[in-house]
Amino acid sequence: MSTDVTGPATRTHRYEWPAFEGVWNREFTLFKRYWASTTFSSIVQPTIYLLAFGLGVGTMVDVAGGTAYVEFVGTGTVATAVLFSSAFPGMFNTYVRRVFQRTYDAVLAAPVSVDELVTAEGSWIALKAGVYGTVPIIVTFFFGLAPSWGMLTIPFIAFLTGLGFAYFGMWVSAVVKTIDSFTYVTSAVLTPLFLLAGTFFPIANLPQWAQVLAQFNPLYHCVKLVRDASFHWFPVEDLYHLSVLVVFALITWGLALGSLRGKLID
Repeated sequence: MSTDVTGPATRTHRYEWPAFEGVWNREFTLFKRYWASTTFSSIVQPTIYLLAFGLGVGTMVDVAGGTAYVEFVGTGTVATAVLFSSAFPGMFNTYVRRVFQRTYDAVLAAPVSVDELVTAEGSWIALKAGVYGTVPIIVTFFFGLAPSWGMLTIPFIAFLTGLGFAYFGMWVSAVVKTIDSFTYVTSAVLTPLFLLAGTFFPIANLPQWAQVLAQFNPLYHCVKLVRDASFHWFPVEDLYHLSVLVVFALITWGLALGSLRGKLID
């Protein structure tokens, strides 16, 4: 007499859809509880920058980069909204859930791998960044920015940029020793990237060395793509900007996977 013994279910692929669905469903359930405060902070701060610089400095500067200054700042502030809604959640949320709440230990007890968890968490953060990144454009409509078909690509641009910075934040969360260390990252890394993105003034007006450094700044390439989507496409240049954002997302994704594997797998 033979006995049919069924062993535990085995994984057939490195990434499986049910794992992503489970992580995303959890994130969506949590988001429904705190969406108001998260949305408020992610939208209001970039809008304040837009109003302060676009209307304040705009009274002294009429044109920048060949367009009205308020429109110049409005399209550039998309990168600011994306940065605030991706890098910071990537750093703080990941650190808190891993160290203090031990949430990831519970998630990994289910049939979810570290790679699936990190990829799903980063893509969820990027999805929100893609939505929040469109707000400065909508606000700028009320100050004279004319809608264009190219603007339909801005949520995708914001998503791709947010993906890179979400994984960057997740990688940093695994590298730092304490949560207080995020202050150094914000001051020494994110703030210079924010200032050298061409959001408030054209990069072309800066010294040559600053223009070279800007080429390594993902936020700069995000700003360039958003402005070109709003006013006029430059296919060759925009393909270059898009390629930089894709490479940035792939590099930070790999860094986040490698560092968090070491932290979450004993």
